[in-house]
Amino acid sequence: MTLRRLLPVVLAAAIVLPATVRAQDTTRSVRIGLTYASGTRPGVFVSPVSGTHADTIRAILSRDLDYGDRVSVIAPDGGDPPAGVINYGLFGQIGAAALVQASMTPAGLLHVVLHDVSAARVINVADFPMPGPALGPEWRMAVHAASDEVEYWITGQRGLSATRILFVRNQKMWSVDYDGANAAVVPGLGAALSPAWHPSGRYVAYCEMAADGTHIVIRDLVAGTSRQVARVGGTNISPVFSPDGKTLVFAGGEDGIDLFSAPVVGNDPPIRVTVGRGSQNMSPTFSPDSRRVAFTSNRLGHAEVYITDVDGTNVDLLTTTVTERNPYRSNPDWSHDGRRIAYQAQADGGFQVMTISLRDRLTSQLTSDGSNEDPSWGPDDRHMVFTSNRSGENQIWVLDTETFRSRQLTRVGSARMSSWSPRLVSPKQ
Repeated sequence: MTLRRLLPVVLAAAIVLPATVRAQDTTRSVRIGLTYASGTRPGVFVSPVSGTHADTIRAILSRDLDYGDRVSVIAPDGGDPPAGVINYGLFGQIGAAALVQASMTPAGLLHVVLHDVSAARVINVADFPMPGPALGPEWRMAVHAASDEVEYWITGQRGLSATRILFVRNQKMWSVDYDGANAAVVPGLGAALSPAWHPSGRYVAYCEMAADGTHIVIRDLVAGTSRQVARVGGTNISPVFSPDGKTLVFAGGEDGIDLFSAPVVGNDPPIRVTVGRGSQNMSPTFSPDSRRVAFTSNRLGHAEVYITDVDGTNVDLLTTTVTERNPYRSNPDWSHDGRRIAYQAQADGGFQVMTISLRDRLTSQLTSDGSNEDPSWGPDDRHMVFTSNRSGENQIWVLDTETFRSRQLTRVGSARMSSWSPRLVSPKQ
């Protein structure tokens, strides 16, 4: 048998609200992670699934593990091993460090078993509720949650399959699963720009375009209700929630644009954060502790990324290295672990996605094919989504920042302004 990647499966598109699935604790072992050589990716074989919709479940589990970029999914060239007693030696010969078995139980649970091939034993077991209807968006999200749990068992790092990405197409806000399935317009919204997720996954904030200017709107995805944040001048753009979920920061004003903060709950008026004196200050992003904000400002005559305390004190220029005759660095996004900020910069004749380390301020260029903008970190701080025209038209792409493997997420119409959700399914405790 040889190794090869499992190919993606195209599934139906539909919008889904945040799921609340939680795996039932039937774990037989508390062991997390396999033993394998540092710097390598353990081979994982996903066995044929038994029960209803078996092929779809197997395909989703395999693709999720593949897209996580931490393991190598093994597919047989010439048929699956025969059912019955597990021949651990055979799986070891084809490079498998782990064996995943899954089945649908009569009670409607997805039963998942993880085998350590070298130790020839079961190390983890769990059952996952499967909300109906079968093959629907919430059902698929439950399979994604199982994949994330399996990845955690194997590597000690939780996957990001149970997530979604918001983006803008034709002034409408869209939602799509992390793997490109279930793309659909978010209902009940007007002309929208710059979507941002609340850390709970229940709310989104966005800029709504209207005849009298732009407004910041907070949308409750579960209740289907919206409310406007108090305006600051005619321009109100680029909202972002703090990681603690309590504060919303956005850019607003008239001739000059500054940052303002407002409570997520309540009607207190916005408080000014920056004093730009007629400059343009926008695109805020919070540090993980909710105490600082990175943002774009042209106060030096060109766009650069700055950091300020959330009360407006201790303003610091972050991007200082000049690599272009007319430097332009903007649209920052702070990683969840606090170590890096991603942003877009002029390079190679267009815009490219960069990162800067908060420890030593060293920069890295992550893209070079086409023009690439608007990075947004995934919850694992390893993957990000961004806008790229490398396929001929602006689309949303996903990048693994360690291997530089990329994949196209959207394909129909122009897409931009993506925002990666938090994990929308609670992990098994």
